[in-house]
Amino acid sequence: MAEMQRPYNETNSTIVCYAPTMITTNGIWQGDNPLDYSLPLFILQLTMVVVTTRVLVFLLKPLRQPRVISEVLGGVILGPSVLGRSATFAQTLFPLRSVMVVETLANMGLLYFLFLVGVEMDITAIRRTGKKSLAIALSGMVLPFVVGSVFAFFLYKSQGSMTLGTYILFFSLAVSVTAFPVLARILAELKLVNSEIGKIALSSALVNDMCAWILLAFAIALSENDSSSLASLWVILSSILFVVFCIFVVRPAISWMIQRTPDGETISEFYICLILTGVMISGFITDAIGTHSVFGAFVFGLVIPNGPVGVTLIEKLEDFVSGLLLPLFFAISGLKTDIRTIRHPSTWGYLFLVIFLACAGKVIGTLLMSLIYRMTVREGVTLGFLMNTKGLVELIVLNVGRDQEVLDVQSFSLMVVAAIIMTAIVMPVVTTIYTPARRFFPYKRRTIQSSKPDAEFRILVCIHNPRNVPTIINLLEASHPTKRSPICIYALHLVELTGRASAMLIVHNTRKSGRQALNRTQAQSDHIINAFENYEQRSGCVSVNPLTAISPYSSMHEDICNLAEDKRVGLIIIPFHKQQTVDGGMEAKNPAYQMVNKKVLANAPCSVGILIDRGLNGSTRLAAKSVSHHIAVLFFGGPDDREALFYAWRMSEHPGVRVTVLRLIIASEPAVMHASRSTNLNRYETLAIKANQEREKKLDEDLLKKFQIHTSNNESIMYIEKVVNNGEDTVAAIRSIESSHDLFIVGRGQGMTSPLTAGLTDWSECPELGAIGDLLASSDFASTVSVLVVQQFVGTEPQEDDLVVELGSMRRSTLDGEGPSDEQYQQMNRRQTPPPRGQNAFRPYTTDTN
Repeated sequence: MAEMQRPYNETNSTIVCYAPTMITTNGIWQGDNPLDYSLPLFILQLTMVVVTTRVLVFLLKPLRQPRVISEVLGGVILGPSVLGRSATFAQTLFPLRSVMVVETLANMGLLYFLFLVGVEMDITAIRRTGKKSLAIALSGMVLPFVVGSVFAFFLYKSQGSMTLGTYILFFSLAVSVTAFPVLARILAELKLVNSEIGKIALSSALVNDMCAWILLAFAIALSENDSSSLASLWVILSSILFVVFCIFVVRPAISWMIQRTPDGETISEFYICLILTGVMISGFITDAIGTHSVFGAFVFGLVIPNGPVGVTLIEKLEDFVSGLLLPLFFAISGLKTDIRTIRHPSTWGYLFLVIFLACAGKVIGTLLMSLIYRMTVREGVTLGFLMNTKGLVELIVLNVGRDQEVLDVQSFSLMVVAAIIMTAIVMPVVTTIYTPARRFFPYKRRTIQSSKPDAEFRILVCIHNPRNVPTIINLLEASHPTKRSPICIYALHLVELTGRASAMLIVHNTRKSGRQALNRTQAQSDHIINAFENYEQRSGCVSVNPLTAISPYSSMHEDICNLAEDKRVGLIIIPFHKQQTVDGGMEAKNPAYQMVNKKVLANAPCSVGILIDRGLNGSTRLAAKSVSHHIAVLFFGGPDDREALFYAWRMSEHPGVRVTVLRLIIASEPAVMHASRSTNLNRYETLAIKANQEREKKLDEDLLKKFQIHTSNNESIMYIEKVVNNGEDTVAAIRSIESSHDLFIVGRGQGMTSPLTAGLTDWSECPELGAIGDLLASSDFASTVSVLVVQQFVGTEPQEDDLVVELGSMRRSTLDGEGPSDEQYQQMNRRQTPPPRGQNAFRPYTTDTN
């Protein structure tokens, strides 16, 4: 029993006897102890590992720590460093006889996880990284490798079969690697995946990871107990032969499976079973030739072609492998870690020196190369700390080194603790020195209202699937592109990021005709591109730039908003998240689309239009004198309605478009003071509301007066005013014209309420459309009328005119207990000059639209 009390990581010198028949118990009622049997004991161990890591994930979530930290710490807590100090705990829950079962399952989970990492890793991205990412990756790896080699030389202790060269190789490799999967998740958490620094970091980490795997294969080959160099040479040659076999035999075989799968269908279960069996065969082969089994699984995953196969494999495996089996491997690493071996002060000094030198090497190496490529010091330092992310690869290196007796218990524990600390400091340091939020710098003409009639009109259209294309093209043609005011279209195909580790924005060139698409996503992109290119060829005043954004739904809006800012567009058109069914109803195909739309509305640097597609009929080239579209504009007042009117005004110049403007006016205007008494507003806020109402009303009246003057002789435009009392009258007025129109353009009216829409928001299903937009998008209205809900871009900074300054000083005096004088009130009522177009200083205080 004395031997059973030895630490978990000293099993090499212990003889353990196994009882082959003691797998499952006969039950506690027959006097059996479940913990004496392999299966119940393993189930309890797995449960404890998963529960411990999940509790730590919850506790460390406020600190924004990656999951790998919680998983390794969970193993450390369960190991000899904390709970394992108790001999009773160690002998009962983690006895030495259970080591073989736990490690076997842990390595099986690791095998399939590395296969998934290989599937997610886009090997073609290395060719697209460019010189900058390649140079940063190499400089961020070479300098730490040299620093680690020097440090390992002084730390080396000659004992057993461990040679100095092998020890230096393992130690330096563990110091210099970057964990690509962990870094990808950190960047996603920091919202940096789509930023320039995020793309460089991911590309550099990808190169770093590939170099680490190659060096690990060499390290394992050189760590063989056979002192003959010939054995190591055979290991290296056979590993190269295995890689070649996977590239030229396995990859074509899987491509053949994909070609036999009809478009739109998932790959058959038979082929999936063949691929999963191939993972185990690859692991067996590489383990037999002397390389670690995970190397074979990783290479096998790398050769899986991009497309639906990778997506299917990840969907079937990821939750089970990542959530259940992989934590076992991290727990094993923690169980092998014995912090008690780092008891001497000098050893702790070595630990912090390792951390400092490794971090400094990464940061300095990355910073120097970043400065050469004219990046800022802050960006270089940020990149350096991001490249310090440790995780799976380093732990694999350390575990292999421990199993091969290259690293002793102290060195292994020291490096595991160093990896935890180095990864833990990445998030706090990066968030401190680098601000991930991107600022939208102001530029002119980012609304339809402020665009010049003789300038190019830029529109960004977002497309989820080819079904959105016909209506969008007809809408763009109705927007009246001319030689005087051509339309530049950026057609962005939105694709969810599944099966790849990094988001990307693809700019399409003209594809060679006849080339077969590799997968369904590319086939959809080709269909969309062809449709827009055909439209461009038939319309002489339109230029089309097709793009594809591949990113998770959580950050897809960043791609849209960043592209809108980079291309200086004036309008973003995004499809509604619901699609029309056969019976005319509206059904949500993907709820994630609604989240994307809400985030675009909140963050867009220009005006936005949400298109409810019910089929906008008409050809893409309208005849000069044939009426093809009847468009209705519902005008209640406010910036969004003015933007909708301006868009319809532009459309009215098209010879094939008729426009009806329906202005709804409240029968009796509510008094502001009544509203202020009901909401307990102070005098300052009441004054702000009244000033804003008068300002908005003046802007509405000026625009409508200008519109009527310029369109009085235009027979294609009809202007109607209707007086209504409440929401019911509003609905009746809209129903009176719905059957004679095929497109409604309405303002979203965000942040604004009115008696005209009273009661319409009580049963609102889609509040992002506003009260009227939600009403028109419901199944109660005509199934043949499409709707465009427009939101005008409003400046984020309040306008610093005299009115704002004076109200600000009045608010300060109010807060000090001194209200504004009657003379000031009279001055404010006389001075109600409107702000610049598209800006509203007091929008949050608006209570109605009149």
